[in-house]
Amino acid sequence: MSEMYKRIEELCRENNITVTQLCRELSITRSCLSELHKGRSETLSAKNTQKIAERFGVSVKYLTEGGSRDIDDELKFALWGGAEGVTDEMFEEVRQYAKMVKLREENKKKEG
Repeated sequence: MSEMYKRIEELCRENNITVTQLCRELSITRSCLSELHKGRSETLSAKNTQKIAERFGVSVKYLTEGGSRDIDDELKFALWGGAEGVTDEMFEEVRQYAKMVKLREENKKKEG
């Protein structure tokens, strides 16, 4: 069994859903996760990994490598090299900007 599968299984348990329910909810084939469970594969596609990370509010890095579940810490490190000196207001401004960019891209898709 892959380490990634163990983390997904743990997240499912914590959220009171089965792996099968997760697959149905996210439109992921059960066979993808079965390959992880059986140890025939170590990772999922980037798209499926992202879906699972978003569903549970964890980072992709947590799913693939373990470590911290906190996506905010990873973002702060990526943007500022760490959390030192980053105020809640600064981080919220980045979040709002990201939401605006996402909404803009969704609108482009609808129009195009």
